[in-house]
Amino acid sequence: MSELLVKHIESLVNCERCPQMHKPVVTCGPVVSKVMLVGQAPGVKEPELQRPFAWTAGRTLFGWFEETTGLDEAAFRQSVYMTAVCRCYPGKNPKGGDRVPDQTEIANCSYWLEGDFRILQPELVIAVGKLAIQQFVSFDRLVEVVGQVFTGERDGQHFDVIPLPHPSGLSTWPRMEPGKSLLKEALKLIGEHPAMKALKT
Repeated sequence: MSELLVKHIESLVNCERCPQMHKPVVTCGPVVSKVMLVGQAPGVKEPELQRPFAWTAGRTLFGWFEETTGLDEAAFRQSVYMTAVCRCYPGKNPKGGDRVPDQTEIANCSYWLEGDFRILQPELVIAVGKLAIQQFVSFDRLVEVVGQVFTGERDGQHFDVIPLPHPSGLSTWPRMEPGKSLLKEALKLIGEHPAMKALKT
């Protein structure tokens, strides 16, 4: 499996499918795991630092996980395969913030995400942020999905999906009710999941 994953990532980093995306491709490396974290897309700092969730949102995210799973950032990165709906930085939105990947870019990068699933066959998927959650669950508002476990499926392989809000400092949702309580419940579900518990044994 590790050899397949290494070859998959070697091909991924040479991808040229999306001309509007900013290189380089960001990847966590060949971490073989039954737990997969799916984010939206790298921010401006991630290509420079060459790892997912490498800046302020990452500090918040890893703080959540350390509190509920006992895994600090280094341990989490070594134990969980971190991927994204799109692997390249989309660039800035003229109206502020980062540009959301368009449907063509999402479709182009889905080839690589499908490869992740085919190789790793995860048992738990942690979907972070609305765009990532939408790849697995249909919903309108975060209150409909955060704090629950859903069943996902790829190529006949079933897995649990636990949605999380995005840890961006711009979002107040995780810091206000009912988001605060729903986030706590979601993190509890992640910490208690058998696939997550197995990482610590």
